[in-house]
Amino acid sequence: MKIVQLLPELNEGGVERGTVELSRELVKLGHESIVISAGGKLEEQITKEGGIHITFDVCSKNPLTAPLRIVKLQKILSELKPDILHARSRVPAWLTYLANKKLHIPFVTTVHGFNSVSPYSAIMAKGDRVICVSGAIKAYIQEHYHTEEKKITVIPRGIDLEKFNPQNLDQSFIEDFKKEYHLEERQIVTTVGRITQLKDHQTFIRAIALLKKNDPNIVGLIVGGVREDKQEYFHSLEGLVKELGLEDNIIFTGSQSRVAEIYALSDVVVSSSKKPESFGRSVAEALALNTPVVATSHGGVLDIIVEGENGFFYPVGESEVLTEKILKSKGLKFDGYNYVTYNFSLKNMVEKTIAVYEGLLKR
Repeated sequence: MKIVQLLPELNEGGVERGTVELSRELVKLGHESIVISAGGKLEEQITKEGGIHITFDVCSKNPLTAPLRIVKLQKILSELKPDILHARSRVPAWLTYLANKKLHIPFVTTVHGFNSVSPYSAIMAKGDRVICVSGAIKAYIQEHYHTEEKKITVIPRGIDLEKFNPQNLDQSFIEDFKKEYHLEERQIVTTVGRITQLKDHQTFIRAIALLKKNDPNIVGLIVGGVREDKQEYFHSLEGLVKELGLEDNIIFTGSQSRVAEIYALSDVVVSSSKKPESFGRSVAEALALNTPVVATSHGGVLDIIVEGENGFFYPVGESEVLTEKILKSKGLKFDGYNYVTYNFSLKNMVEKTIAVYEGLLKR
């Protein structure tokens, strides 16, 4: 098959990672993979791994330039003659949908998030087949767009089980990281993600303050970068740490590339997002490394955590309940790697996606 995936850009993010991973696996299986985007730092990875990248503006929301871009995209697609078009975001989906009016190429969309309910967002439910990254996303589009059951397939994002494998960890990094941040012999509770209000770091910090009453040796790792427009929020978190006397118990590590190792050295991982996550890739990644996760009880994580077996849920903003669940999680023992392999592997994602493509072509 010849598959064209379309997304706005190829910088960092879950959509981008999923596109790159699928492209690589399609090539391995003998398919022709083409990605159309406005470019970005992951563009080179597409071509290195055997795919083709075409730089084209499927990113701009400017309606004045849309008609010309639709005509140009139609020309590109008519020359490529792909078997499948797969749009992963709203602007590319609209441009592809309109460019495809005369071409009639089978059209797949993937709904990656809880987009605002509007005619603009409705395009993501107009694919010949609609992939949802979680049961929560499926329920959301059925409620708001009345998408037919037969058009929808739930395919969770795939976890790279080479990278997130307990057997493949860099032990020297773990030792050095623990030394750098003085983590030896400490209980480590970690949250990973960019520093934004939506991640609700305040509740995480307050939970560490409560845990400290019984365990002065507790440490809360906050792993994630701070964008320029989030500096004020970051400083407010530093102020809260000082106010609660947690200077020795909260560590801001900044952005880190060895996330697998950080999950593995943690006793518990917390996902405290105020907004429902469409899937919750970081939760599945931590579980694959046999680290229990406590998460807010909404969104795609409801498909991932088995409460009482590999983690727990708590209500948004409830630091006391979060504290209780962290304490309960410390005693959990489970085979997270096999659980994630069976339910959320990259292999599963690729196989199910190809099955959607093949089903459309048979039709």
